[in-house]
Amino acid sequence: MSISPQFAWAVGLGLYTLAVLFLTLIPYRAMVARGMEPIRAVYYNRKIVHMMAGGVGSLMVPLVFTDPWYPLIAGLLLTLITYLAHRSGLRMYWFQTPENTNDVKFALMWAASVSALWWLLCDPWLAVLPALYMAFGDGVTGIARNALIRRRSKDPIGNVFMLIVCVPMGWVIGGHADPAIPDWGVISAVVATIVERYEFGPIDDNVLITVSASAVLLLGTLIGPLA
Repeated sequence: MSISPQFAWAVGLGLYTLAVLFLTLIPYRAMVARGMEPIRAVYYNRKIVHMMAGGVGSLMVPLVFTDPWYPLIAGLLLTLITYLAHRSGLRMYWFQTPENTNDVKFALMWAASVSALWWLLCDPWLAVLPALYMAFGDGVTGIARNALIRRRSKDPIGNVFMLIVCVPMGWVIGGHADPAIPDWGVISAVVATIVERYEFGPIDDNVLITVSASAVLLLGTLIGPLA
């Protein structure tokens, strides 16, 4: 019995993601050994996971999948794994914190936004764009703040770095849509960058980034190119 190539890719990328989660224990220990506060090492690691797991996974989706069910199921399984790690007492302390479950929301919003946009827009590249903002944009934002402010904060300096990362992605991916909507891609990047600064109780920046950027892209495809 032959194995579906998409299933094989889903398993392979799932194992890759799990490897990233566990291998980040290495930089955590190295940073703490050099005298860094453990909580700062955790926040660095969280952004490494954002980019190496969420970001790389997002880029691979349009390249290897032709069906949105695979990223949806894979994302939901990762959501379950990270949630159970919190609930079971086996928290992966090198990137998870007892104060919040933002890593669980990241996985959930990744799965929801990628699959929903793919079904609605029939364009896998546009579908992963909000996830790329959440992974690389928010990832760079957190690293910049951790390095410059030296604590978890919503300092606007992080949003400057996020804008620099997200605008080119929005322009390029939006420009390859049919019809091309690079202007809406840029608008979605700007909106995602603005809302990243806010959190409303359980609604964190992972939720706000993906929902707001998705809404802009949906609006953009309905209205069409602005130029």
